[in-house]
Amino acid sequence: MPQSTIDLTLMLLLAGNLIAFGLFWADKKAAENGDWRISENTLLLAVLFGGLGAWMGQHILRHKTRKEPFRSRLGFRLCLYVMTLLAAAAYVIWKALPA
Repeated sequence: MPQSTIDLTLMLLLAGNLIAFGLFWADKKAAENGDWRISENTLLLAVLFGGLGAWMGQHILRHKTRKEPFRSRLGFRLCLYVMTLLAAAAYVIWKALPA
C-alpha cells in the first residue's frame, strides 16, 4: 500500500514504463509473426506515459529504429516526457524548501 503521494507517483511511473515496453514488445512479436499490429499512434501515446520504457523497447528490441517520421515523433514525445518529469521534480523540491 502506498505510503505517500511520491510512492504512488513512482509506482504509476513504473507501471507506465512497463506498459510502454510491453506494447513495443507485443508489436515487435506481431511484426515477426505477421499478426495484427499495434498502431503507431498507440505506441506514440505510450511514450507520454512511459518514455523510458518506450525508448528501451525501441532500442533493446530494435523495433522501429529506422522508420521515419515515427522515430522523430517518438524523440519529440520523449523530450516532452523528460521535461515534464524534470518540472514535476523541481516543483516537489521547491515546495520542500524552507520558506
